[in-house]
Amino acid sequence: MQTQPEQPPADHAQHPLRQLLNDEFHSRPAPPLVAPALVSRLVFTHDAAALAGESRRLDDAAGRTGLSRLSGSANAILFAGAGFILRWERHTEFSSYTVSCSPTTAGATAATASALDLLPRECLQGIPGQLIVATHVELRAAAEVSPQSVTANLSPTGRQMVAAQVADQAAWVFTDFMLDQGATRFLVLDRSLTPRQAGRTVQRLLEIETYRLLALLALPVAREIGGWMHDAEEELATMVDHIGEASSPADESRVLGELTRLAAKVEHSLARTNFRFAAARAYHELVMQRISELRETRVSGCPTFHEIMQRRLLPAMQTCKAMAGRQDELSDRLARTSQLLRTRVDVEVERQNQELLTQMNRRAHLQLRLQETVEGLSVVAITYYASQLVHYLAKGGAHLLPQISPELATAASIPLIAACAMLGIRRLRKRLQQRENAAP
Repeated sequence: MQTQPEQPPADHAQHPLRQLLNDEFHSRPAPPLVAPALVSRLVFTHDAAALAGESRRLDDAAGRTGLSRLSGSANAILFAGAGFILRWERHTEFSSYTVSCSPTTAGATAATASALDLLPRECLQGIPGQLIVATHVELRAAAEVSPQSVTANLSPTGRQMVAAQVADQAAWVFTDFMLDQGATRFLVLDRSLTPRQAGRTVQRLLEIETYRLLALLALPVAREIGGWMHDAEEELATMVDHIGEASSPADESRVLGELTRLAAKVEHSLARTNFRFAAARAYHELVMQRISELRETRVSGCPTFHEIMQRRLLPAMQTCKAMAGRQDELSDRLARTSQLLRTRVDVEVERQNQELLTQMNRRAHLQLRLQETVEGLSVVAITYYASQLVHYLAKGGAHLLPQISPELATAASIPLIAACAMLGIRRLRKRLQQRENAAP
């Protein structure tokens, strides 16, 4: 007895993005193709502000031209027309329009025939953004067009042809990556591809061309920042010399102002180029991954896709990588220079604080000496006034003891009063010192 698969309980809370994420996973399958076939792709760069109405504009154009919508999601829509299929896809910074048909439907056998000839002009009007990639792929059976006939027409002095056997030698691929009437062209000769294999092979070729040009968008940026980066590095080296030669706070303040200005310029450049360089690395990795998925085998006399990318795309990517690294290193050097200047200022502040503490210690010493002097004068003053009291007492007691002279009594009391006053002051100072030492 066959059991039904267990369904998830209906009372479980569903993640709001579950269906969207699952649809996104299946939104870009490679359509099956059977030779002969023509496939064309247009890729447009755009900004976020232009994304909102792109799918709606395409739906309106499809409705006016009689295209039927087969399937669709937020980022991919499939339309069917009279003998052709149109697929629209939206990516992070570009959107693509891919048209596929058979050559007989296109009604032309010329070398310049493409699937775009069937697409109504209304579908291509008002597309936001700028055209960055235009690619035509011609899929033919090897029995119809032999690979030897293609390689025999290659000229040593003509365009360099890139060729390879792909999909474990189930097909041949030819291209020169040159713009021919505004588009690059690929020729795929099907020897034993299944429809799914043919669709995946064509899709990989389209993605290689798309990601190749998108990766190269970072090269002009790298050349632009390379123009001023050398001057910035020289300026930073001069600032380091000025820090060592600074002899006053005014010199340090001037260097700090120049350092802040240069740091702001570098951080602005980092913020402006980080995304472009990171995207270039990602696109380059996708190009090399798609080439690896082709499983190519060398065709005698022609470079493979991997070789041509290593020879022509990799140096540009290494340039971008080097410029991104120089920017990061320059930012780090600016941070270290700022720390050096801050350390110099901190040392100068500590030196000034030490001088201030030395002056305060000297003043405290002077105050202590002055206090000791005042204490000596206080002993004299106390002795004087106390001896006057004794003198008055002795004069008053002269009637009782006439033999004691008031002057002698006053003179005799002065040493005793002075000694008592001195001992009292010293004892009081000692007690205050003990309290101060005991305080936390």
